Amino acid sequence: MSTMAVPDVAVAAVDEGFWTRSRKVGLVLVALGLLAALLFGALATDQQARFTLSEDAAGTALEIKGTFGAILFGVIALAAGAALLAGLPKRWFLPVLGVGLVAFVLSFLCWQVSAAPAGQNFMPLVNIIRGTFILALPLIFGALAGVLCERSGVVNVAIEGQLLMGAFSGALFGSISGNVWVGLVAAAIGGAFISLLLAVFSIRYLVDQTVMGIVLNLLAVGVTGFLYERLMQTNAERYNSAPRFSNWEIPLLKDIPVLGPALFRSNIFLYLGLLLVLVIHIGLFRTRWGLRTRSVGEHPIAADTLGVRVLRLRYRNVLLAGVVAGIGGASYTLALYSFTKNMIGGKGFIALAALIFGRWNPTGALLAALFFGFADQLATYLGAINSVIPSQFLAMLPYLATILAVAGLVGRVRAPAADGKPYVKG
Repeated sequence: MSTMAVPDVAVAAVDEGFWTRSRKVGLVLVALGLLAALLFGALATDQQARFTLSEDAAGTALEIKGTFGAILFGVIALAAGAALLAGLPKRWFLPVLGVGLVAFVLSFLCWQVSAAPAGQNFMPLVNIIRGTFILALPLIFGALAGVLCERSGVVNVAIEGQLLMGAFSGALFGSISGNVWVGLVAAAIGGAFISLLLAVFSIRYLVDQTVMGIVLNLLAVGVTGFLYERLMQTNAERYNSAPRFSNWEIPLLKDIPVLGPALFRSNIFLYLGLLLVLVIHIGLFRTRWGLRTRSVGEHPIAADTLGVRVLRLRYRNVLLAGVVAGIGGASYTLALYSFTKNMIGGKGFIALAALIFGRWNPTGALLAALFFGFADQLATYLGAINSVIPSQFLAMLPYLATILAVAGLVGRVRAPAADGKPYVKG
């Protein structure tokens, strides 16, 4: 009886077929679950980990013993990973992955909260949620600006400059006029100015869009830094003391437990950011403008043959993106801080990462921005309870997750087909 050798290529194909993306993610999740159950469980204490439904240690709280909680949630993460390894249907991939990641984070928090010094072994959920949204605000506006540009086929690396110019313009003109609404309009115009330069050089003169974005970021840093030193530093009371938007409380919604005080007792920028996510999402996927925008970003030649004015639509959307990003910059200087040199500090690039992580979708960009905001807020919280985990390590996690997303570990990420490609009408 003869045997037939199986070619190496066929074996490789079989192996590749078995190790699907879902199974690879499941293997990683199994490793994280083991780490959580064994390491976090061993380091946690028998003290109660309290998650208070308020802004401090008082009031109702969800309590669980640190060691038990760390092990329990670690086992849940492990089970989620095992389910993915077993080959669940594709429609279950994201829900199971979400459960596993949330369980891993909860296991980590059970360790950290239970091991905190006496009197600090609690996590105020209202403060955590509120801080997450506040830190995510410029990322939300910046990512939405990226969606508007890149869905139209224009790469927007200039988000950093648009945010910075918006923050500066809002602070300067808000201070001079003494009117917060004047500052908001000026911030929108400041962001649109950077976008106008991006549009003219990228669309009209066909300059490399990535290079142009970097140049505009440097321009914004230079111009705002120069004017800051000449005006704001010498006379801060006149040029850098803009009024602030007060918090607006929404009746009924503000009384919802946890979410009410965290989200519905906030300033206009939070409400505007969430509203813009909804409006842009509906606009992109439910309107004629959205259909034309997506067609221009995917196949501008075909759109042109159907009567769509490709260049005009790109100009309009890039300018609109600048307005959105400029308002995002104003969320710093008209709600939180006075203007300082280069105060955006790389948030524009993080917004660009959130755009990619969110798959060029407004809702996905919102969730990715909240993920980044949560990581920042968690780092602040761990510093407040003197955690043994250096905050710098936690700050690395969003970037690592973005790299994994872009690499395709949690799903193939594809930009619009015409993104970054100049269009010359024949």
